[in-house]
Amino acid sequence: MADNSFSDGVSSDSLEAAKNASNTEKLTDQVMQNPQVLAALQERLDNVSHTPSSYIETLPKAVKRRINALKQLQVKCAHIEAKFYEEVHDLERKYAALYQPLFDKRREFITGDVEPTDAESEWHSESEEEDKLAGDMKNKVVVAEKEAATAEEPNPKGIPEFWFTIFRNVDMLSELVQEYDEPILKHLQDIKVKFSDPGQPMSFVLEFHFEPNDYFTNSVLTKTYKMKSEPDKADPFSFEGPEIVDCDGCTIDWKKGKNVTVKTIKKKQKHKGRGTVRTITKQVPNDSFFNFFSPLKASGDGESLDEDSEFTLASDFEIGHFFRERIVPRAVLYFTGEAIEDDDNFEEGEEGEEEELEGDEEGDDEDDAEINPKV
Repeated sequence: MADNSFSDGVSSDSLEAAKNASNTEKLTDQVMQNPQVLAALQERLDNVSHTPSSYIETLPKAVKRRINALKQLQVKCAHIEAKFYEEVHDLERKYAALYQPLFDKRREFITGDVEPTDAESEWHSESEEEDKLAGDMKNKVVVAEKEAATAEEPNPKGIPEFWFTIFRNVDMLSELVQEYDEPILKHLQDIKVKFSDPGQPMSFVLEFHFEPNDYFTNSVLTKTYKMKSEPDKADPFSFEGPEIVDCDGCTIDWKKGKNVTVKTIKKKQKHKGRGTVRTITKQVPNDSFFNFFSPLKASGDGESLDEDSEFTLASDFEIGHFFRERIVPRAVLYFTGEAIEDDDNFEEGEEGEEEELEGDEEGDDEDDAEINPKV
């Protein structure tokens, strides 16, 4: 009986296994007969088989060897490109010296140290031409009124709050400026860009020149941006030109009680044993544009920065680049807002052009079908 029971048990397990296998095969057949499943599998196989890396792996060793030789050439190209950008930096330095006399005169007009001549002040805008075309009769009627108004019109020195107005106009800068920064920035008289000397590591310095004020004793605040124009040894193919890699600020000599980059808070402390309470005051960091001169340092010891620090550093680099490339060279247009309008129109034009191109592509397909029926 024992032998028969054991034999029956084995037979039962075998039947169960066979039944499960049969069910699995039926389920597989049903799945594979589903067109959506087959399409998904085929798409996945197509994507795998057509990736560049998978294609390279299928090539003969002799071809792979030649591809490696091409990569060696590409690295050499990257190093030549780096030298090209170093020479571009030398050209920037050369032309910065040519621009500087004009920027010096700009500062004199802004501060009111020099009054522009009539010839220097002459500028015909489109709106003025339109007004002229409106007719001389209308102008004659209001001549007397204008002369009277001009006599009473205030004549401040220079162009008041020139740079502060630029800070207010440019979103990237206005986001950094707090209400208590504003009276300080109204004392800003000039911003200059200075490039590193020949033979020195690539860098540029932003100089913020202030008139005497009640907040700090510095006449100039500086921010130095260090740059690199060489391919990364670990990833030479990522090279796309010079990049800012670090920056240094300066010490602001704040007058007593005027440091807007810190704030004083009061905190209560309770003694564990006696239960008495005391109030202490301490200084903590405060949001301010002038934190711009105490930048976060890029990690130089091989340790990676956290995500927030990387974002802060990248934003700092972007602002420094914007001062150098846009604001300082075209200051008057950011004061009037014309440069900002141009930037906005350019962005809108790009989006509109992309939409039109998409429509043209659809139309081109139809035209091709009419011209060449085989398409």
